[in-house]
Amino acid sequence: MTLGLLGNKIGMTQIFDESGNIIPVTILKIGPCVVTQIKTVLNDGYNAIQIGYGDISSKALTQPRLGHLQKSNIQPLKYLKEFRVTNPEEFEVGQILNVDLLNDNKFVNVRGKTIGKGFSGLQKRHNFTRGPMTHGSKNHRAPGSIGMGTTPGRVLPGKKMSGQLGNKIKNIRKVKVIQLNEKDNLLIVKGSVPGKPGNLLSIIPSE
Repeated sequence: MTLGLLGNKIGMTQIFDESGNIIPVTILKIGPCVVTQIKTVLNDGYNAIQIGYGDISSKALTQPRLGHLQKSNIQPLKYLKEFRVTNPEEFEVGQILNVDLLNDNKFVNVRGKTIGKGFSGLQKRHNFTRGPMTHGSKNHRAPGSIGMGTTPGRVLPGKKMSGQLGNKIKNIRKVKVIQLNEKDNLLIVKGSVPGKPGNLLSIIPSE
């Protein structure tokens, strides 16, 4: 149970390592995040830290959200997220958290929403093989049989079929940290992370 941070995906590029090998990397803009609430076992039944990220106009927030932030004299924030921690007493409301919180971590877990691709067929969604394209075949991208005619005589739950692809929360574990820039609050990690540029991500140190 470790405190994480919120940030945005800037985009992908590639860099050279010390051996001259090309490494695909993703650049993330992390924080600054603000501690907006501290929850303890005594008051709330569990230990957690709530952080906020992203400046926004007060007109864009609901009255309950705005009141929650004004109670702690914190400026309007677009996103709020809670992280379970074991040591809430080490933090205080209004504390600014930057990318240097990840200084000692070589790996992080990155969680975000994947790119939505709409209603997709079986070949794209589940990597099905298509049917024959010649000899009079009319089964090119059709699913074929989806169930039996005898008992139980129905389509069983969990059957792979066409449907919504993407636009789901995905967590990628143990993403290697390549570089950390405290001046610009940038984190460079190896490989890809969920979503398109600008996507909101939560970054948690890997245990």
